[in-house]
Amino acid sequence: MQKPNKRLENQTCIITGSSGGIGKAVAQAMGAEGANIVVNYRSSKEAAEEVADEINKNKLCGEAIVIKCDVSKEEDVKSMFKKTINHFGTVDVCVANAGLQIDHPLHEMPLEAWKKVIDVNLTGQFLCAKEAINEFLRRGMRKDVSNSLGKIIHMSSVHEEIPWAGHANYAASKGGLLMLMESICQAYAPHKIRCNSIAPGAIKTDINKDVWSTKEGRENMLKLIPYKQIGVPEDIGSVASWLASDESEYINGTTIFVDGGMTCYPGFTTNG
Repeated sequence: MQKPNKRLENQTCIITGSSGGIGKAVAQAMGAEGANIVVNYRSSKEAAEEVADEINKNKLCGEAIVIKCDVSKEEDVKSMFKKTINHFGTVDVCVANAGLQIDHPLHEMPLEAWKKVIDVNLTGQFLCAKEAINEFLRRGMRKDVSNSLGKIIHMSSVHEEIPWAGHANYAASKGGLLMLMESICQAYAPHKIRCNSIAPGAIKTDINKDVWSTKEGRENMLKLIPYKQIGVPEDIGSVASWLASDESEYINGTTIFVDGGMTCYPGFTTNG
């Protein structure tokens, strides 16, 4: 866990899908900034409790609690926000991170695989943003903790920009997320609500472990990264905690790519 400081002190952050991987790193980073943390999980309760325990053991961090929620279900999302508000009083930051991949060539993709990915990766982020905005507007400005009415951070991917054959449902969900995020900014920036996305590139998580855990897989992955280094979840956590703070107050409606240069298409270094 990073060295604690107080950029998010007295603020409450919901991080969906934070029992492991990138979400866990975001929860740890924001906790180290002094925030209260909601560690959300769908099925891995024990892992979520371990994340919360780690944050709670650090007395310089905020308080962490665990809440189960399937973000693709509206009643679950509403319940998560209600439990958070009942416990902490409000929500200041929502990091919509939960996501999944179900990969098939398009001509073989079952409709259920398409729907499931869109339901979690896109509809889930819509539901979380909707509840967050309603809470921000209900609660009003808290100038003593932030210059923003509230902050929403969508976890996107380099595949909001880079097409991904064999993963059309995933890429479509992230492309749709770009327009969702920008539309939220356009509508709610006048209310002092900030909405941005973080787009990770190749990050060492369980979702791609079958690639980076082998020598051949790592070498092939590094061909796509000009920086010649595979990222780690903590790279995303540090950006997310900064993006939630007032240090980034004038950043709104944009995607921050954390990808070692992957979106610079390194295959074209020698004219393609």
